[in-house]
Amino acid sequence: MFDGNRRRIVCMWFPRLASDRVLRTRPVEGPFALAQRLGTAETLACLNLAAERAGLHRGMRLADARGFCPDLLTAPARPDLDARFLAGLRRWAGRYCPWVGIEGDDGLVLDVTGATHLLGGEAGMLADMRDRLAQMRIGCHLGVAATRGAAWALAHFGGSESDLAALPVAALRLPAETVTGLQRLGLRRIGDLTGAARAPLARRFGPELLSRLDQALGRCPEPITPKAEPPHFATRMTLPEPIGLVADVMAALERLLAPLCARLKAQEMGARRLALTLRRVDQESREVELRLAAPMRDPARILPLFARGVAEVDAGFGIDQIRLEATQVEPLPVAQIGAPRSAASPDRIADLVTRIGTRIGLENIQRFLPADSHIPEQGFLIAPAAHSRPETGWSTPRPRPIRLFPPEPIMATGSEPPARFRWRRMSFVTGRATGPERIAPEWWMADEAWRRGLRDYWKIETREGRRLWLFFTPQNPGWFVQGEFA
Repeated sequence: MFDGNRRRIVCMWFPRLASDRVLRTRPVEGPFALAQRLGTAETLACLNLAAERAGLHRGMRLADARGFCPDLLTAPARPDLDARFLAGLRRWAGRYCPWVGIEGDDGLVLDVTGATHLLGGEAGMLADMRDRLAQMRIGCHLGVAATRGAAWALAHFGGSESDLAALPVAALRLPAETVTGLQRLGLRRIGDLTGAARAPLARRFGPELLSRLDQALGRCPEPITPKAEPPHFATRMTLPEPIGLVADVMAALERLLAPLCARLKAQEMGARRLALTLRRVDQESREVELRLAAPMRDPARILPLFARGVAEVDAGFGIDQIRLEATQVEPLPVAQIGAPRSAASPDRIADLVTRIGTRIGLENIQRFLPADSHIPEQGFLIAPAAHSRPETGWSTPRPRPIRLFPPEPIMATGSEPPARFRWRRMSFVTGRATGPERIAPEWWMADEAWRRGLRDYWKIETREGRRLWLFFTPQNPGWFVQGEFA
C-alpha cells in the first residue's frame, strides 16, 4: 500500500541542458562550449563537463577561454532551441505523472504524489529517471522532497531532506544580492534563518525571503501548474483499399479538411501552411505542402489549391494512408459572412496569390507599400504580398511620376528649366514648366545619391508630348531627369 496523502515533489535540474542538446546528436571528444554575444564580446553560455574540468566557466570571455584551452570547440548558443528542447523533456516527463511544470530555463518540477508505486516506489522511479536520461545523454540532478522549494534545493545543492537546514541560503531560490546580504550578517545556512527573528529579516530583505523559507519548509503552499499543450491541428485517414487516382485522393482530402477546419474555427485560428502526407503501400511517403497567402479555414477554398500538388505525386502501387496537418496557424477571428464577394475582395486576391505562389513561390509575388519619406526614391517599400497588407494611405503633397528611374544628367545651364534639351538621344522643347518643388535630403540617411544636397524639382511638359520630371541641384549646379508622368 502507498500513502496517497503524503505529497512528494521531484525536481529535475539539467545543469548542462544547452550543451547536452547539441552533443547528444553530435558528440565530440574534449572541451566544448556554446558561445553567445553580449554587447561587443562573446562569452561562454554553457559548457560540457570536459570544459569545466579544464577550468572554464559560464560568462567567461571566449577569447580568454581559448587562451586557457586551445582545444576548445564552440558552437553558437540558441536559446530558442533550448526552450523547445526543455518543452520536449516536459512532455517526456509526463510518463511519470500528469502534473509536470517547467522550473526556470533548465529544470522541471513533477508532483509524483500517489504515482511512485507504479514504478516500484520512490527509489525505483528515481532510478528509472536516471537511467532513461543517461540513455538520452542528458545530465540531470534529481531532488525529491515534500515541498517544491526543498526539492529544488536538494537537486541543486545535494543532501537529503532531513538535512535541509544544513544547506546554504542560496538553496532558497533567492536573488544574489539577498544571499550576499545574509552572508554578511553571518546567516549562511537555512538553519540560521529558522532561528532568527522574522520581523527584522522582512524589513531588511523584503517579504520574498520569508516566503521562500516558508515554501521550502512546507509552511506556505506552492502549487505546480502544468503548462497546457497547444492545440494540434491534424487529421488522418487509413484507407481500406489503396487508391491512386487524383480524384480519389482529392475526395479523401475533402473529408479530412472538414474536421480540420472545424477545429481551426473552434480555436479562432486560420491555417497559413498545410502539409498533406500520402503514405504508399511500400511504406514510402510523399508530401504536398501548401503555403497560403492569408490565413484560411474554408474547406471549399482550400481544396482546389491542393489540386496541382496532388497531381504531381507519384502514387506508386497505391496510397493507403492520408494525413493532413496545419503546420503554421495564425489568429483568424470570426467575421460576418453572407454578402457576395466582389472580384477584388481580399479573399479572391488571397486565393489568386496562393495559386500563383504554388508555381513561382509566395516570396516572388510582391507589392508596393508606402514609406515615411519625402525622398522620391525612398517613398515606397517592396514586400511579399503574402506577408503584408495593402495600404491605402498613399499621400504626397504634389503629384509624382508613374515611372521613376535613377537620375540621368542632361546638358543645361542656369537655375531655370532649359528651353531646349537632349535626353536619351532625343531633342525636346519645353512647352510648360511647373515648379520648383524643393526637396532637402534626409540628414539621418546615408544616401550616396543625395550627396549633392538640395534638389529643385520641375514638371516639364514638352511640345513632343512627353511629360518629364527634372530637378536642379543648386550646390553643385546640374540638371537631371528622374521620372516620367503618364
